[in-house]
Amino acid sequence: MENQELYALLNWFERSSLTRLKLQDGSFSLDLGREGAPVSVPCPAAVSPVPAPVQEPKEDGVPLKAPVVGTFYAAPAPGEAPFVSPGDRVSKGQTVCLLEAMKTMNEVKAPEDLQVLSVLCADGELVEYGAPILRYQPLQPCSAKS
Repeated sequence: MENQELYALLNWFERSSLTRLKLQDGSFSLDLGREGAPVSVPCPAAVSPVPAPVQEPKEDGVPLKAPVVGTFYAAPAPGEAPFVSPGDRVSKGQTVCLLEAMKTMNEVKAPEDLQVLSVLCADGELVEYGAPILRYQPLQPCSAKS
């Protein structure tokens, strides 16, 4: 620890209401204390209320979730038609959108034969890992009668 950092730390400790401070950084160790009644310093994380979990509205269909964090693109290029739209029937393995992550375009493919119910992201929107990007209804395979 540099002298300047040490002086700043000592100055901060003097101005604080703490009665004890222990610091260890590699081979450097510092133990500061002062006389007086111990002062309780509330932890900001303990004081702030825990937010209630956000409940998504109940929607029909199965969500297709983002496999990576990235920017959502509905079409292969600006001005072109989107890969899928609500009502489209899509085959397993067909590209439904692109997610750009670290300058790499990741194709998101349909996990099964499906019909798109809704696209939940706007073009150019940042999408978190695991966020639903569209909702779909699985298509039942046709059964052949003998």
